[in-house]
Formats: sequence, C-alpha cells, structure tokens
Amino acid sequence: MTDKYKYPNIEAERVRHNMSQDDLSKKLGTGRKTYYNWLDTGNIPVPALMSLAEMFDCSVDYLLGKTRNPAPYPKV
Repeated sequence: MTDKYKYPNIEAERVRHNMSQDDLSKKLGTGRKTYYNWLDTGNIPVPALMSLAEMFDCSVDYLLGKTRNPAPYPKV
C-alpha cells in the first residue's frame, strides 16, 4: 500500500475487508467523492473515524497511524 493518502491504514483496512470505496462510503452515509476528499485531505469527521474503527475492529489511533497495533481499545 502506498502513502498516496494521508492515513493509508484506512485504505489498507478497507482492502483487507474486501470493500470497495463505494461500499464503504455508503456504510458511512456519505458519497464517494466526500470519502475521497477525506482520504486526500485527512479531514475526516470524528464520527466517521469512530464508525471506521468499529467497522474494522481497530483503534482510531491505528487508522490515523499513531500506533502500529490495530487492536481496539477496550470498551468502557
């Protein structure tokens, strides 16, 4: 996976879960163009990041490249 996007782990997880960008944008309740914009700019709304982390069963920190450990944080 290249660093074409600001947060490549998001795209890596999408691919790992066999989802198209269209599928993922629909699950997030947004359009494909908006999803592309989020990836290009890195300006991803917090609710979308939380949805992605839940969908991919990983932490937001992992999606943002702050940690290499994809394990989600325990629910409180």
